[in-house]
Amino acid sequence: MQISYRNTHYDIPEKYDEAHSRFWQRLSKPGSWWNAEQRIDIAREVRNANSCTTCELVKKALSPNAVDTPHKSVSALDPLVVEVVHRITRDQNRLSKTWYESVLARGLSDAQYVEIVGTVAAMVSIDSFCLALALPANALPKPVSGEPTQYRPTTACESEAWVPLIPADENINAESDLWPKGKTGYVIQAMSLVPDEVRTLSDLSATHYLPMHAVGSPTAQGEFLDRQQIELVASRVSALNQCYY
Repeated sequence: MQISYRNTHYDIPEKYDEAHSRFWQRLSKPGSWWNAEQRIDIAREVRNANSCTTCELVKKALSPNAVDTPHKSVSALDPLVVEVVHRITRDQNRLSKTWYESVLARGLSDAQYVEIVGTVAAMVSIDSFCLALALPANALPKPVSGEPTQYRPTTACESEAWVPLIPADENINAESDLWPKGKTGYVIQAMSLVPDEVRTLSDLSATHYLPMHAVGSPTAQGEFLDRQQIELVASRVSALNQCYY
């Protein structure tokens, strides 16, 4: 499915069409740990979380653990997966390692969790772009049949992160493209248990923000805003979302 913003009131660079279309094509195919139908259902639940009454209760509660009402679902996903998608989408600032470990104890794998995180991040990024410009959300793609690859990089290992990751100095073999400059931000490295999620995040970052290799440079400039303006907007959004980064 090809996404196009040509018939809008805005002069949107075609790179947005292209980057969003690349993710939509990825979303339509089996991933590393979820098949295409499940991946699209995860995307559907990201959108559904915005109107979920349980998510509203969780946001207002002193502790998210005080709410035991099941999340409203619009998919065939297991209730555990729905809970994870909704919590990451709506209450991400209060996620904890204890909660993450409880999710694993209830049957989700660490790599499945990372793929969910990557899908949520991409969906929120693209849908927020449309929302900000008062454009309708893009229709979700049709699923392509097939099974997940179940690919797990052999260099991934336990570290300070909640999930195993590829060490920054072992970016080799099949993962040599993840951070070509030999280093990357820790938040990007933490997605490397599922390498394709790093690739998607890098692609969208280069379009919406800055290329990953340029993020650490104070002199890097955006296409329309200078670095100071970019960081002012980013800092304000992060503060509103209570992002601890």
